[in-house]
Amino acid sequence: MLTHKQRNVHVHAITISQFGDPDVLTEVELPDPHPGPGQIAIDVTHAAVGMIDVIFRRGDRADDDRFPPPPFVPGIEVAGFVREVGDGVDQFRAGQRVVTLSLMEMGGYATVALADAARTVSLEGIDVDTAQALAALPNAVTAHLALTHAVRIDGGETVLVHGATGGLASAFPAVARALGARRLIGTVGDAHIEAALALGYDKVITGANFPAALEGEEVGIVVDPVGGELRKPSLDVLAPQGQLLIMGHASSNPDEPFTGDDLWRRSIGATGFVVGAFLQTDPSRARPAVEAVSSLVADGTLRVPVQTLKLAQAAVAHRHLEDRTNTGRLILTTD
Repeated sequence: MLTHKQRNVHVHAITISQFGDPDVLTEVELPDPHPGPGQIAIDVTHAAVGMIDVIFRRGDRADDDRFPPPPFVPGIEVAGFVREVGDGVDQFRAGQRVVTLSLMEMGGYATVALADAARTVSLEGIDVDTAQALAALPNAVTAHLALTHAVRIDGGETVLVHGATGGLASAFPAVARALGARRLIGTVGDAHIEAALALGYDKVITGANFPAALEGEEVGIVVDPVGGELRKPSLDVLAPQGQLLIMGHASSNPDEPFTGDDLWRRSIGATGFVVGAFLQTDPSRARPAVEAVSSLVADGTLRVPVQTLKLAQAAVAHRHLEDRTNTGRLILTTD
């Protein structure tokens, strides 16, 4: 099938050569991939860098056989142009501008990546530059799905988001408010308070002062992509029937365990959400979420700070994430 543009036979990529510090990110040339049934190949212009990539690189999940051993190409979100479509794919054509919601097999740090068509979204008709679309849209879709399927906003709730300026967390204020949340609270490090307020949080406190800085205020939903020392204390701030929504584990510290009795006695709940696994069972659920949030991205209601680096600077991006010196999204460009 004709492709968007012809490149060299080999693809330029960044691999995790072994578990370790950012220096294990290695530049390599790989064979040009071709899509299988239900897949598309994407000429990648932008690849997002997230804490999940750092977790994979460090080997924090090395004992989990669901995750690949090195060497492998990290990256679960990319944007670019359709290069080639596989059998059974009729919703995309070569040259179409697209963004992925989740690459289940990773592979995003490359000039060409394979993606499931069902977890890829066309950017046609969405008037936003590609870097901002990649920074905002996948996480906005994730936030919408989490707040409508894993937990539900009935209207009028206060929502608290840990790590409020992180890539995923930064999508929650606009999406939660569009769904009816009354008040948004964020926790951050000292250096990120102003950045969090700019995202639309009504109140921002430091993680070090959580939960004392809430002064007894209760919330309906806690969104927690951080974990560690923040997770169990989050139960203490939930109102009756409140929900702890576990979205990841960016902290390098383990959680303090809690039991079913901790939930039962407070009449609260806790649930986890991973968008890739969720959509794997029913990819059709992505489209309504995309339609619901695309206008927030297009009209600037949801706008995420973006820092771009070259693909070859992937190690620099990982250091920024681990040092917590960035706000918003880190994006690698292949130009």
